[in-house]
Amino acid sequence: MHKIELFDTTLRDGTQGEHVSVSVNDKVLITRKLDEFGVDFIEGGWPGSNPKDADYFRKIKSVQLMAARVCAFGSTARSLDAVREDPNLNALLQAETSVVTIFGKTWNLHSVHGLGLSDEQNEELIFRSVEFLKSEGRQVIFDAEHFFDGYKANPGFALKMLLAAQKAGASTLVLCDTNGGTLPNEVTAIVSEVAGKVTLPLGIHAHNDSELAVANSLAAVAAGAVHVQGTINGIGERCGNANLVSIIPNLVLKMNRETIRPVTLANLSPLSHFIYETMNLVPNSRQAFVGKSAFAHKGGIHVSAVLKDSRMYEHIEPETVGNKQRVLVSDLSGQSNIRYKAQQLGIDLDLDREAAKRVVDRIKELEFNGYQFEGADASFELLLRAELGEFKPYFNLIDSKINITSNDIRHLSHAEAVLKLEVDGVVEHTAADGNGPVNALDNALRKALCRFYPGITETELVDYKVRVLDEKDGTNANVRVLVETSDSKEVWVTVGVSRNIIEASLHAIIDGLNYKLFKDKVRTGSLV
Repeated sequence: MHKIELFDTTLRDGTQGEHVSVSVNDKVLITRKLDEFGVDFIEGGWPGSNPKDADYFRKIKSVQLMAARVCAFGSTARSLDAVREDPNLNALLQAETSVVTIFGKTWNLHSVHGLGLSDEQNEELIFRSVEFLKSEGRQVIFDAEHFFDGYKANPGFALKMLLAAQKAGASTLVLCDTNGGTLPNEVTAIVSEVAGKVTLPLGIHAHNDSELAVANSLAAVAAGAVHVQGTINGIGERCGNANLVSIIPNLVLKMNRETIRPVTLANLSPLSHFIYETMNLVPNSRQAFVGKSAFAHKGGIHVSAVLKDSRMYEHIEPETVGNKQRVLVSDLSGQSNIRYKAQQLGIDLDLDREAAKRVVDRIKELEFNGYQFEGADASFELLLRAELGEFKPYFNLIDSKINITSNDIRHLSHAEAVLKLEVDGVVEHTAADGNGPVNALDNALRKALCRFYPGITETELVDYKVRVLDEKDGTNANVRVLVETSDSKEVWVTVGVSRNIIEASLHAIIDGLNYKLFKDKVRTGSLV
């Protein structure tokens, strides 16, 4: 059985996606990561289309890669009259990559109506473009653009174009579902038919317009394709490209196929997250294999089963792809969820079954009132430890006032928080300014507490989210505030709920500071 060749086009086809933008330096960093992971070919861009891609190819020459080969992308020549002088083909040569990919029209709708070429002229254009690049010492991968649509419309024409590329010396014929509208059963049938009529290895390049790019890629491999193209996280034009993050583990773990270069599956989740971060995109939490929710369990029955044997509700071990199992705490939770979370915190609730029941009841009551602990693990831990008698607040807020003054209702000019709190019988009365009321309260709390707990100065609020809960109640609705706090060692999230957004924020901020103080006590071995 042939090993599978992995071809990544994140840096070319992927960057054509909406909201995707990367610098040249970003592209170099991503190239290194893809190489480390085990990709065979990395399509770096289209040097004939923009200065950024041309600059990338200049810079990547000096980068020593482990084994991946960087590939330049372009089209066939524009005219039969000047193939050797074609600017696009010569830009590919100037990129100085050992391998190039060119696409040619294999749907006569495009060749006739788009380019105004006869069937014979289009065939000759493909042949001479591939032949020219081969004569210059390049390995040529031929992307048969719109192949599946073209084959369904006119199989004779589509095959002739493939055979032209084959005769000219291409190394691989990649069948492209460019519009993303082909079904898996059609892919299976067409790839099987084509495999019997060409001698070169076949590849698949699928788009996701019907949410079938991964399925179509796997179907193509099952039918004989040995070269798979796609992007990390499925980014790309319109609905995106085939997602290599899903394809690769399915190939290796489910289809038992070997890749030419052994991939480091345990680095799949870190690779996915690195690409999201570098491209400044929000990760898809529900993404298969690598998403934060991919192995998250919420229903009590599910959690109870997973605790006995994770195979009952997980199709693979999360660690295989660098992910991890998570159990969520919510109003759907049973005691199994609480025990699992407690176990993660080093607490054996089997020793206190009544405590688990009390925590479940308390969480359900709080969630009925708008709290949500799925994304606020720090607040959950404080609740659990308080129930077990391991935690009590390190300070008590006695009173707080917010003063907001403005010269113009549209422009807030000043916010001041005045508060009074008590620590071990000592009352501290202080005030602080801020950019807004929440910022002023946060500043005042830290100012008051740093006298008693110097470690508070290490913390900072790094994210703040507000969700209106009963929208129909308008400005009288409950709001839920999530606050993310960091002390450079770790990051934690706390939650507060109230009809008063300032009060909800204050609850979340206070939980965040208490969590910091509690963890500091744990580190020094002096709880409470």
